[in-house]
Parts: sequence; C-alpha cells; structure tokens
Amino acid sequence: MTLTTHTLGYPRIGVRRELKQAVEAYWSGDIRQQQLEQSGRELRLRHWAEQQAAGLSYVSVGDFAFYDHILNLSQALGVIPPRFGHDAAADDLDTYFRMARGRAPSGQPAAACEMTKWFDTNYHYLVPEFQADQRFTLGNNRLEDEVREARDAGHRVKAVIPGPLTYLWIGKTFSGGEQTHADRLALLPNLLPAYGELLARLASAGAEWVQIDEPILTLELPTAWRQAFETTYNQLQSTPAKLLLATWFGSLDENVSLACGLPVAGLHIDLVRGAGQLASVLDRLPHHKVLSAGVVDGRNIWKSDLSAQRDNLREAHERLGERLWLAPSCSLLHVPHDLSAEDRLDEALRNWLAFARQKLDEVTLLARTVAGTLSVCDEQALADNQAAIAARRDSTRIHRDDVKRRVAAITATQFVRANPYPQRAKAQHAWLKLPLFPTTTIGSFPQTEEIRKARRNFKAGQLAAVDYEAAMQREIRYCIERQEALGLDVPVHGEAERNDMVEYFGELLEGFAFTRNGWVQSYGSRCVKPPLIYGDVSRPQPMTVAWSQYAQSLTDKPMKGMLTGPVTILQWSFVRDDQPRETTCKQIALALRDEVADLESAGIRIIQIDEPALREGLPLKRSQWRSYLRWAVDSFRLSAAVVDDSTQIHTHMCYSEFNDIIESIAELDADVITIETSRSNMELLDAFQDFDYPNEIGPGVYDIHSPNLPQTEWMVALMARAAEKIPAQRLWVNPDCGLKTRRWPEVEPALANLVAAAQALRSRFG
Repeated sequence: MTLTTHTLGYPRIGVRRELKQAVEAYWSGDIRQQQLEQSGRELRLRHWAEQQAAGLSYVSVGDFAFYDHILNLSQALGVIPPRFGHDAAADDLDTYFRMARGRAPSGQPAAACEMTKWFDTNYHYLVPEFQADQRFTLGNNRLEDEVREARDAGHRVKAVIPGPLTYLWIGKTFSGGEQTHADRLALLPNLLPAYGELLARLASAGAEWVQIDEPILTLELPTAWRQAFETTYNQLQSTPAKLLLATWFGSLDENVSLACGLPVAGLHIDLVRGAGQLASVLDRLPHHKVLSAGVVDGRNIWKSDLSAQRDNLREAHERLGERLWLAPSCSLLHVPHDLSAEDRLDEALRNWLAFARQKLDEVTLLARTVAGTLSVCDEQALADNQAAIAARRDSTRIHRDDVKRRVAAITATQFVRANPYPQRAKAQHAWLKLPLFPTTTIGSFPQTEEIRKARRNFKAGQLAAVDYEAAMQREIRYCIERQEALGLDVPVHGEAERNDMVEYFGELLEGFAFTRNGWVQSYGSRCVKPPLIYGDVSRPQPMTVAWSQYAQSLTDKPMKGMLTGPVTILQWSFVRDDQPRETTCKQIALALRDEVADLESAGIRIIQIDEPALREGLPLKRSQWRSYLRWAVDSFRLSAAVVDDSTQIHTHMCYSEFNDIIESIAELDADVITIETSRSNMELLDAFQDFDYPNEIGPGVYDIHSPNLPQTEWMVALMARAAEKIPAQRLWVNPDCGLKTRRWPEVEPALANLVAAAQALRSRFG
C-alpha cells in the first residue's frame, strides 16, 4: 500500500533569491518582460522537479507569483481598482506591479493597494479592493498555462488557489474611492460563477486535483460566513475538478462538522498547530473522502519527530488506508528553501534542521514509514532522524541556569514605569522643547551598496574591525548631516551597521544562530533571513550604545536610539519549540531591558522599541487573544520600564490591522507610537471613535514601500484628519516605516515634503 503525498505550496524565490533579482532587474529596466517571464518559468520547472525528486505524488501549481499569490487571484478575477484602469491592458504584468507598489516600467503611477500580514505570519499580501458593484470576470490564463507547463514537463498536477470565502474575508469594499463597511458576502453570488469557470478551466488544462485554500475555517466565524460555506461548495461541486479543501494554522474546532460535511473530495487539516483535532475529524469524515494530514511543520525549521508522527497516524491509517494523504501542515512559503545550501552552520545544529526541500523528504519518508514499505536506506534515514531528535533534546548548549533564574525572579514592579504618562510627558517636554507636529523617521535610512560592501568585506575578514567602524561612522555622519539639512526634529543614526532589524540583534545575543541562505519572502521582492532561536537568550554586552553615542555627538538635537522589541524578535525568528513562547519572549525582553538601561546611561533619552509584529502573534481564535496579549504586552513593558520619567519611549507598528487591539496597544504605555496609516488612508483612526488613546502618536503619512513621491498636500490632509481624533499637541509627523529599502534620491525629496507638511500644519493648528 502506498500513501499519496503532496505539499500545499513551495518557496518561490529560489535558493539564491533568483526571483528577487529578476523582478528588481525588470523594475530597474535592466531586463525586458520576456526575460522576467523566462526566469519565472525556470524557477517553476526547477521547483516542480525538486518535488518530483522527493517522491511527491503531485506537484503543486499556482503557488508561484512575481509578487503575491493573492494579487495573482485579484488580477485573474478582474478585481482591479478603478485607479489602475479597465482597458485591455488591465491584466498585464505592469498593472500587476502598479497595484503592488504604485509604479511599474509602464503605465501611470497610482497609489498602491494596501498590504497587510497573512494571518499570523510575517508574509504580507495585497488586500483585495472590492467595489460596491464588483463584477468578477476571468482575465489572464496564467494559472492554466502553468498547469499545462507542469503537465508538459511530465508531472501529475494539483492546482492551488485561494478559496472564495477566504478571498472575500481578507478583502475590503470601496465606493467612490472610500472604504465602506458593506457586507462582502453580498458579492458571493457574483464571485461563484467566476470560480466555477476557473475550476473547469484548470481541470481542462490537466489538473487532477485543485487544492482550494479556506484557512478561515480555523477561525471563530460569524454564523453568516459559516452558512455561506454550504452555499458555496454546493454550487462548486458540479465542477469537473476534484477539490481538496485545505485548512491550516489551527484546529477546526466548532467548524469540524461543517468542514467534514462539505461536498468536496478531500480535506486537509493542520496537525501541527491543531494536533488535537485528528480524532474529531476521523469521527466525522465521510467514508468516500480523502484526509490530507499536515504532519510536517510548514512554519518552523526543526526536524520532525517521524517516529512520534507515525504513532500519531496509526489509527488514521487503519481507518482510512489509501484515503490518508500526507503533507506539510501548510505552504512551505514560510521556511527557507534548502538546507544543503548552508555551509556555515555548525554540524550539530545543522543536524537539528529541515528546510523546505528536506521537509518534502520527511513527508515521503513518513508516508513509507506509516505504510510499512521502508527500504534499508529508509530504515537508516529513520534511525538518523531519531538520533537527531534525541541529540537536540539532550544538548547542554540549549539551557542556561542563570537565564532561567532571572526569568523566574521577574516581579510585577518591573513591568511598570515610575509614573503615568501625563506626569512623564511634562518631564519629557521640559527638556525636549519640540515644536508642534514634531518630525522624525522610523529609524533606518538607505542601505547603499557601499554599506553592503563594507559589511560583506568585514564578515569575510577582508576589512579590519577598525576600518569597518570608520566606514560605518562615515555613513552615520552623512545620515545626520542630511537630516540636519532637511530640518527633522528628532534624528536617528540610520542603522548603517544593521543588516536586518532582527538579525542584527540576534547576532549579538546568546541562544541565536544564523544561516547564509535561509531566505524567506516577506513581501514582493523583500526577503528576510530569520534567526534561529535554539537556546536560552541573554545579552553578553551592549549592542547599539556606541553607535548611538557617536551619532549623538554629531548633533545638538535629541538622538533617538533604535531597538527591535521582544515580541518582534520572537515572531520574526524561527523559535525553539521545546518551551513556551512566552518564556523565550521574556528572556529576550530582559536582554533588551539591559540595553535600554545602558542607552539611557549613555545619554540617549529617546529610545524606540519597535513592535511591528505585535498583532501578527495573535492567535487566530479571538477567544485565545487575552492570554497572548497579556504576555506580549508584559514583555514590551519589561524591556522599557527601566527608564526615568524624562526618557521618552517610542514604539513602531506597521502593516497589520490594529483597530481591534487598540486597548492593548495603549497598555504598552509607550510615550509615543508611530504606526502605519498611509496605505489604509488613516483607517486606523476609526479606532479612536470609541477609544481615547492616551499618549502621543505618529500616524505614518508617507508610504515608503512605494517609489512614488509623497505630496505635501496629501500628508497635510491625512494629518488634518488625524487631528480630528487626537489633539494636535500629541501628534507626530513621520513615514510609515523605515527607509532602508529606498534610495537617497527618493528619500530626500520625500522627507523635504514631510517637513514642509509639518510646517504647514503648525501654521494651521499653532
């Protein structure tokens, strides 16, 4: 007996970030669209070949995108906002890129679509914009062509598309350019015929199965949305394609009977995030349906315990036989591509890891283990797996008694500033003496090729430490001079020495390890290389103090020190899974607390502790939010509450929906929060209708992810809207995120307009 194996999705950027390089070369005009398309074909063929080589029964087609898979679907369905045009070229690649980033090699620039986090991951998707009278019409044939491409290459094909209800759930409705609160479910009758046609086309192109992703089934859904599932899949069951309904990132719980009863050929469940749901699903699954068990972690990089998973699947295999399929828990988009590309990790740690390519091997080896068809080589591979699991469990490098004792000794007073914000604000304003609508940036400035070259040479041992320090000081000096010339009120040192806002700190903390090619797509061409937290975390020595001190010596203005917060370091790392995340987060918070204290002692009296990932860490079920938010807020406060009243604590958040956790954001008790609002047109401020935010806030008015120049009048209008909800005396003017990915010729005129906007606001409100 053999078991069917597949993956829900595969990394698309390439082992060496080939997709990033091709896309950015196209944007810059270095290659033509035909060459970009060829690069895409080569990557797809390579990735399908890897899936086949691992022994998967089907390759997955539809997980590739030049920017974002949700944007792929929006364009295919004709969900193109009016500002991008509805002519015959509305589904071309440049329209696609203008929707993603506001600009492409051809076509008129326009405001990019909103971007936000994909459930509780650090992947960003482009939010679908539905018009009140939205019509859904299939346009380009990209997905069908990719199915044929895979078939022509000799593969059995499972197509992958987002499900119609999840697609509506993650979108927003607009009328006349303004967001409305219209019921997105009202669009379902118009959407389903287009989905039915798409499914028929995929089947005709040669897809044996279509994986239709409905992860919202793991949420606590309103009744109307739950009922809509039956309507939707009753209508789609007439399609000639066999449908595999895929859920992930949690348990079905109250939706288990609904999911099992839908008229589809198979159901995928996440048995990593929802390990306890297997028995419930087995009891309810009809006898004719396939169950795809997601047993290999698609969100983390540790090897799977294959013997434990074999034992967990024993009953399922006995009951289902060949109707049991095996797969990773979710798309492998969220993990690095191939461990074999790593040649700098120490061998012991490397032996604990599995990247996407290795996870495919785990799936197929587990399938043979469950089916009892192991070869001699398989027996050795299984023994090696068990040896690696035991070696990690028993390793002495993971545990530090001093760190554990310090966490155990945390007291309630360590979470609280000495005095409340109103009293602190008086002390801060007395020495800062900032104007109305003070201006600042989020922290990073352009990472030039000179900066990257110096960092590469230093890490390669080709540049002495003293020469590297001198090079970074030159960059910091230049950054301060430019900010002085622009007239920014609170400068930053620009973070020239930092490769990444998490990786930089992880390299200076104990308990972290790093890869050389462990890239993961964050959005579009933006890739990150998350650290690995394998052991207890501590800070051996100061991490940022010398750079901030040097920057402060160059200006009479108050310099803002920059740190990444404990929750974000946790969320944007691959985290050890042998202790609660809360414990690891508090270990990081204590390390940062020491850094905050050292910055203050060194004369840095404005300190920003970024927490863009705060909301990202929320459990998908609202009933579980309270527990997470308690320890997440406590961790931030633990890192910050060590300073005097006169030291101003800032935090920054971006590209998530924050309205529903605004009270927890207030509980952070940061003196100033800077937060993204430009792409969402100040939508965040709706939260202040019912909630009186008590501290200062900088609603980001300059979309740094778009190359378009922000206009002064636009920024003034956005801030004027903000002043309707928040007293002008508590408003700051700033970009919505760091400027690392932009170039100086873009940054300087944009910040000049931002400063001009602040001056205009002072004239209006002063």
